[in-house]
Amino acid sequence: MNIYVANIPFKASEQELKGLFEEYGEVSSAKIVMDKVTQRSRGFGFIEMSDDAAARQAITSLNGFNFLGKTLVVNEARPRTDAPRSGGGGGYRSGGGGGFNRRSNNEY
Repeated sequence: MNIYVANIPFKASEQELKGLFEEYGEVSSAKIVMDKVTQRSRGFGFIEMSDDAAARQAITSLNGFNFLGKTLVVNEARPRTDAPRSGGGGGYRSGGGGGFNRRSNNEY
């Protein structure tokens, strides 16, 4: 089972996170998501556990757990979709003109 973990302290390591979940069963992998530009933790990650019963126990026990001073949010990860993210966008939108009023020659 893939487990989503949010509100991970920035100072936490993947090894510390893995150790926390290993108290409930075998952890296949532990990954803290890093920002591509700054190379700092983004504050969330994923734990993979092969035993679903152990994973559910870990979710129940660790959701709301104080880990290195922050309260973890732990739940089953939703499947990843290949759909593009919504929103985005930037771009420059300009409104209509404005400016001065044109007069025809016969208005003078």
